[in-house]
Amino acid sequence: MTPADSGDTAAAHALHALIRAVPDFPKPGVTFRDVTPLLADTDGFTRCLELMAAPWRDAGVEAICAIESRGFIFGAALADRLRCGFVPLRKPGKLPPPVVSADYELEYGHDRLEARAGALAPGARVLIVDDVLATGGTLAAARTLVEKLGARTIGASVLIELAALSGRARWNGDAPLHALLRY
Repeated sequence: MTPADSGDTAAAHALHALIRAVPDFPKPGVTFRDVTPLLADTDGFTRCLELMAAPWRDAGVEAICAIESRGFIFGAALADRLRCGFVPLRKPGKLPPPVVSADYELEYGHDRLEARAGALAPGARVLIVDDVLATGGTLAAARTLVEKLGARTIGASVLIELAALSGRARWNGDAPLHALLRY
């Protein structure tokens, strides 16, 4: 693990201790990064949110779009800290119509993200939030969805980046992507 974009190496290392590595889950050869111990630790979760919010405090964020489901935990809390709106990006069939959607590919198939049509004001400055950046497909789809909604993606923030999966390469370089921890 290396601290990524936090600017606070000691705090990032302390947070690392609250992330549980689960080998061979959900399948052999995969190490799952379990964030539930971090969420259960009051001081750790508070510090995590402070560090995730810091790069965006003066960015004029008007809304956070967070990806289902663990992204909701971080996204809603960051929206509170940044004093902006929160828009959930859901899996198909979870929202009543009308919805706007963006499809993306997974290593084992396809999926889709949806948001309520009209959820964002035209031109709104949006921060996309998720818990983990892996291959980058979900984050790229979220950005496509934000743009279909007529808003502007000013950046993305994730708790964990799995660097070996090269997901950052799928993120367009004109908006910053901040990761608190990198494995």
